Amino acid sequence: MSLSHFDERSGAVPCKTPWGSWWQTVGEVFVHVQVPKGTRGKNVSVEIKPRHITCTVHGKTLFSGNLHRTVVADESTWTIEEQERILILLVKSEPAHSEKVWGSLLEGQYAPDPYVMHEMMKKLDLEKFQIENPGFVF
Repeated sequence: MSLSHFDERSGAVPCKTPWGSWWQTVGEVFVHVQVPKGTRGKNVSVEIKPRHITCTVHGKTLFSGNLHRTVVADESTWTIEEQERILILLVKSEPAHSEKVWGSLLEGQYAPDPYVMHEMMKKLDLEKFQIENPGFVF
């Protein structure tokens, strides 16, 4: 099973971008990048640093910039799924119980519209409640 189905199972709220989308949970940020069919790992470069990310495919930089918040670079990773999409997992450096929500993927770029942001906040509030109340049946 590919990780790209995570958003469907969890009810994630994606923020659309020119190259794909991104969404967040209380502990991670997921970045979904559409790439040409047949793209292989050797055609991709994803550089993840605590405050910066760059994604290059076939020598073309799709996005690059300072992340909205800090990530744990050593625990963050990426993969190519079915040679047509890249899934990047960024591990948030703030604890899961933190009230800090990413208002955009990069500083000043790829911010959700107000409706999507509202839906993201609702989803994150529910996820926090589930973490704090593990025996509660939904």
